[in-house]
Amino acid sequence: MSVRAFTQEPVPRQALQDILQVASRAPSGTNTQPWKVYVLQGQSRDTLVEKVCAAHDALRADPALAARYREEYDYYPEKWVSPYIDRRRENGWGLYNLLGIGKGDKDKMHAQHQRNYKFFDAPVGLMFTIDRIMGRGSLLDYGMFLQNIMVAARARGLHTCPQAAWNGFASIILPHIGAGADEMLVCGMSLGYAQAGEPVNGFHTPRLTVSEFTHWLE
Repeated sequence: MSVRAFTQEPVPRQALQDILQVASRAPSGTNTQPWKVYVLQGQSRDTLVEKVCAAHDALRADPALAARYREEYDYYPEKWVSPYIDRRRENGWGLYNLLGIGKGDKDKMHAQHQRNYKFFDAPVGLMFTIDRIMGRGSLLDYGMFLQNIMVAARARGLHTCPQAAWNGFASIILPHIGAGADEMLVCGMSLGYAQAGEPVNGFHTPRLTVSEFTHWLE
């Protein structure tokens, strides 16, 4: 599950080291291991939050700035069709209803979306990059690496929230983390201890049954 409210309790560096060590055993085509990880804590984290939140606010005030903040790869389809658009809407409005955000409340929507750029208050922010030269299959490898991080974090009492929301602000993020010119932002992730009692952390998305997505061939 994705946690969207964290405590500010520090995460020991050794725990992060262990999580990443476990994740490094993820399979990858011909063992290319295409992942690069940037761990943000303390001032580096806080400064990035300030920069991206300011850009997010500016973008709302002037939508023409959207040309400046584009994702480098298509995480979502250019044209949404059923059943995917239906699931997307169910997810979005399910979360907003839980938080008491109505369909016309753009101020609250903006504020909730900006929670992404505050790492949902988690003390650790992770940024993941990949060399642009790598093929589409390396993103499959990357997914397994990210899943390993999330599972290893749970084993240590930690929670995560993988976030594609950061991708549009790569032009701010990549220089901030010191990424090379040949690197592309894959996504970000919040990591820390879940805030107990927060309603948003009780949000669980529905899943299809096995019979709905599986075809048995004999």
